[in-house]
Amino acid sequence: MKFEELPLKGAYVIDIEPRADDRGMFARAFCARELAEHGLKSEVAQCNLSHNLRKGTLRGMHYQVPPFAEVKMIRCVRGAIYDAIIDLRRDSPTFLKWTGVELTDENRRAIYVPEGFAHGYQSLTDASEAFYIATQFYAPNSERGIRWNDPLFNIQWPIADPVLSPKDAAHEDFKP
Repeated sequence: MKFEELPLKGAYVIDIEPRADDRGMFARAFCARELAEHGLKSEVAQCNLSHNLRKGTLRGMHYQVPPFAEVKMIRCVRGAIYDAIIDLRRDSPTFLKWTGVELTDENRRAIYVPEGFAHGYQSLTDASEAFYIATQFYAPNSERGIRWNDPLFNIQWPIADPVLSPKDAAHEDFKP
């Protein structure tokens, strides 16, 4: 696996290193040892699959607070998504900054999202699917959300009029 640090400290894009022949290809999509060699957490408490019927579906911005703050590793396994993250760690040099990455079934990239980050994504195709690895179990009492178009962050979503769940539409702006 190849690790490329994003502009937000501790966040990475992870690319596979495929081995191809006339049958197709094989690649490691997750390796606890390689994550540890980069100082990254690799415990797996839960894996999630998210299917999106319509292009423009936006899920986010979500995070869990301590003691259930979680690391996430997200990969698009069908179609394409635009994945956005916000650094909410008060002691971080990139506090309140965001970045985004396009993840597709063709580029096979993953994004590593550290604890203390909000995460969300928008589907760029109909019938997209995202696969998540999380280091904590879902804890409803620790769940938080930020409005997808909070002007504090001004995330540049690719599709201006998203499809939102009532829950995501009701998130409030972040109060630093």
